[in-house]
This record gives sequence, structure tokens and C-alpha cells, in this order.
Amino acid sequence: MNADDETFDLIVLGAGAGGMTAALVGALEGLRVVLIERTDWIGGTSATSSGTVWIPDNPHQRALGVTDDAGHALTYLDALVGGHADRSLRATFIDQGTRMVEYLEARSDVRFKAYPHHPDYRQELPGAALGGRPLEPLPFDGRRLGAAFGRLRAPIRELMLPGGLMVTRGEAARLLSGPASWDAIRLGTTLFARLLADRLRHRRGTRLVLGNALAARLYQSLLDRGVGILIGTKTTQLLVTEGAVQGVIVSRDGIKRTLRARRGVVLAGGGFPADPQWRERYLPSPTPHHTAAWEACTGETIRLGLEAGGALGPAAGDNALWFPSSIATRRDGSTAVYPHIVLDRAKPGLIAVNAAGRRFVNEAASYHEFSRGMYAAHRDTPSIPALLVCDRRFLWKYGLGMIWPHALTVHRHVRSGYLLSGETLADLARQAGVDPEGLARTVAACNASADSGRDPDFHKGESLYDQNNGDAAHRPNPCLGPIAAPPFYGVRVYPTPLATSLGLRTNAHANVLSQDGQPIAGLYACGADMHSVFGGEYPGAGTQLGPAMTFGYLAARHAAGAAPEA
Repeated sequence: MNADDETFDLIVLGAGAGGMTAALVGALEGLRVVLIERTDWIGGTSATSSGTVWIPDNPHQRALGVTDDAGHALTYLDALVGGHADRSLRATFIDQGTRMVEYLEARSDVRFKAYPHHPDYRQELPGAALGGRPLEPLPFDGRRLGAAFGRLRAPIRELMLPGGLMVTRGEAARLLSGPASWDAIRLGTTLFARLLADRLRHRRGTRLVLGNALAARLYQSLLDRGVGILIGTKTTQLLVTEGAVQGVIVSRDGIKRTLRARRGVVLAGGGFPADPQWRERYLPSPTPHHTAAWEACTGETIRLGLEAGGALGPAAGDNALWFPSSIATRRDGSTAVYPHIVLDRAKPGLIAVNAAGRRFVNEAASYHEFSRGMYAAHRDTPSIPALLVCDRRFLWKYGLGMIWPHALTVHRHVRSGYLLSGETLADLARQAGVDPEGLARTVAACNASADSGRDPDFHKGESLYDQNNGDAAHRPNPCLGPIAAPPFYGVRVYPTPLATSLGLRTNAHANVLSQDGQPIAGLYACGADMHSVFGGEYPGAGTQLGPAMTFGYLAARHAAGAAPEA
């Protein structure tokens, strides 16, 4: 291989949505690009996520008739973020995010549709939207990837239906509407027939949705453009000459290679949620032991950026974006981390309590704010882990964590210790290490709130966000219901970082900045390697992927010398 074979215009480190977007846009701009992934899998955390991309003022939202969203979105972010992040970066995100969507949909396989009814998470703030800003990737046929399908990271198995069936949020709602629903039967029959046919030839289903569809669409687009992809390849050093990044040193199977970059290197390694040492140093106490993020998100690419002269953004409180997750040991001995996102916490007939048996947060709040509530309450009363409590009727109708609705038996989960069960509330409390009298008082108050439809303590079910995730058919409050039918059940949940918000400081072009605030020539960052443009706040579904793809797009276009689109 001659020297030219080892020289590229743009080198991208990390094959999540942000990195793949940067690599794809670089190729579309005419650059010679190589994408380097340290693991043997493509997709990163993005492939196991919901795949939702939060993009205000997007073209699909405009098609729904919302044509003045940019100003409202900036008002919302100003109220939410305030002085915790550079205002110019969120303004750039709003302006260029929609350009990114239009660019990719016009030139690649990436396709989205809007969620018309998916409210922003902080509905009490000015400028919050009722829907349209979150975009859902369209389903993708994994058979189109051919042999490359085997390199796409599979979803988290506990988030799929039995047999490994992937479904969208809308499909899940239809399937879980009840075993006697003809719509559920028809949809289930169609989807499972496709899955069974797939399993005759493939290791898993090829009808891809959510984050798996987004990752597959980006991956297919890269293959279509002939972008070089090096998997199982670790980057050990950035090459810096006279303050400019001009390449990387990589290693695979003990063999080192030097790859030169004429236009720059993009860091897109996914932050540090999976690294115990980084978590201990930068995340709040008690330090989380688990994460639903990809195991390779260990801060290695941030470290490379720091060694090249980059600076971290300002630490802000918890430095992460959070899920409350329940933890279990799988039959093969591996650890399952199940994020409690929207399927159970907001439904009527569930409460979260701490060791005193008291509620401490609005259970229907966003997963980020719920987890923050755990940390805030823990300062005074042990609240990590918290216990999600429900009764028999709730478990059958809505499920709880890894237990799906209408499950015929839960004995396996009880035997494993994942699901706690008691014929009385006192019995459940003793098993969970919760004060029995405190739990009894809390449940009595909960049942009174269920009758009145009002939650005087935490206002559960009052916001449109809460109601959207509750049970619309339940009255008088879609998020409040009684806990009265034994046996009673509980699952422990812990705060787990889905991503980290502390990253390398950048400017509006995604250039990494030095300690004195100057851009480092040839060095870019996006995704969780880039310091959060929202200062660690969580405005709505797709908060991580929206900026990741937007600034990956901006990094590649800047490296190619393209002017920002107006």
C-alpha cells in the first residue's frame, strides 16, 4: 500500500449516528473519507436507541402546518438552558438542524417522519411544542445491506417483543391494546410472519425500526458512496503538527498504521457513560454502576482531543442525560439494563417510593427529570434505588419493566429477584427494605388522589407531556390510578447515564476549542464527545441524536470548505 492509500481528506472516529453523518456528508461533499470504529459493530448507542431525532422547525413539521417554529424553539431553549451553554450554539442548531434533515433526505437513504403528538418534556416553559419536533426514522429492510447486515449492532433484546420482534412506539401501543383486539391480532400476525420468514435465513429480523433503522439507513448510504470503514480498529493517537491535527495512528491486531488527514479528524466516540473511572470523576454520587449506552463509550476519543490541546466544557451538575433503569442478570450471565422510558411510569396505578416509603417525584416526568429527582431526594432519604410499586391489575394491563403486559406468568422474574411480590403491602415493603408504615400511608394517599384525579404533591397527570404517556381511556386522570388489588409488585430502579453531556468545547462549526478558546485546526467533535449545546438539559425526545447529526453535518461541511446553508 503506497502513501496515498493511507491519506484521506476526512477521518471520522466512531460509527454512531453523529459519526456516520459526518462521514456521509464528507463523502457527499466530495471528500475521501474513512470511518474508524474501535469495535466490530456499526451503530453504537444510536442503533439501540429509539432513533428519535429532535429537530425544531423541520420540514416534516412544516408539512403539518407549523411554519413559525424556529423562534418558539429558541424561546423554549433559552428558558430551559439559560446561561448553562453558549446561546450561539443552540441558535446554530435550530438554524442548521432542518438543513441537515433536508440535505440527507435529498442525497441519501436517510428518511424521517414527524411525531405529530409527542410533546416536549418541559411543557411549563414558554415555547414548548406539543409535537412535530421529534422525527422518527422510517423502517428499513435490513436485507438491503446484504452481508453487511451482520455488522449492524442489534437492539437491546429486552426492548423487543418475544422472539426478537422490533416494533415502533405506535405499533407497540396497538399490539398492547389487548389480546382481544382485532387490530392487535392482525398487526401481530403480519409482523410475526415476517419475523419467522426472516429467521429462516438471518440471525435476526430484518424489518428494522427505531434506532436500528436510523443506523442502517446511514450505514447503507455510506456503502452506497463507497466510504471506507475500518472496524475493530483502535485509534491510539492524533497526529498534531504545529498545533493542527493532521491524522491518526491506529492499531488492529497489534499492527499500527498511520493515516493522514488533509482536512481534519472528527471525534464521535460517544462520550464516557460506559467508563467507571470517568463516571466516578464526573458524575454525581452515588456513582452509577450501569449504563444502557454502548460499552465502547469510554471517553477514549475525548481523551485524544484533550491530548491534542482541546478543553472540556464547564461541568454542570450531573454532567449526563439520564434513564431510570432496572437491572437483571440474563440466563447467559450477562447484565440487562432496562430503561423505564414511557411504557410504565406514567400509567395510572404506579408510584415510585424511597426507603421511607414516600413518593419523591412526579413518576410521569421525563426519564431525565425522574432520575434527577432520585438524586435530589437521596440527599435526605435513601432514594437510590427507588421502588416502582403497582398491583396485580396494573401488571396485567400495562406491564412493568421487563415484564410485558398480559404476561401469563411472572414466576421467573420473581425467582430471579427482579420482580418483588407480596400478598400485602407490608410484605412487599419488607422484601424491598422500605418502611411498611410509610408505604401504607403513601398508597392510601395515592388511592385518594386516584379518586379525585388530583395529585397535590407532584401534580402528576397535569401536563400534556404526562397525559401523552398515560392512559387516555382512564378517568379522571390518565396518570393516576388505585393500588388495591393484591398481590402487590415492585421493581427497583437506578439512575443510569444514557449519554454524558460533559464533552469537548466547540464552536458553531464543531471545531474543538483550546483552553484559550481558539479553534484547533483540523479537529472536530460531535455527539457526546462535544459538550452539550443544551448544557445538560433535556428538551425533548431525540435530544442526543438531533445535535449529534446536526454538528456532524456541520463538521464535515466545514472540513470540505462548504459555506453554511442559509
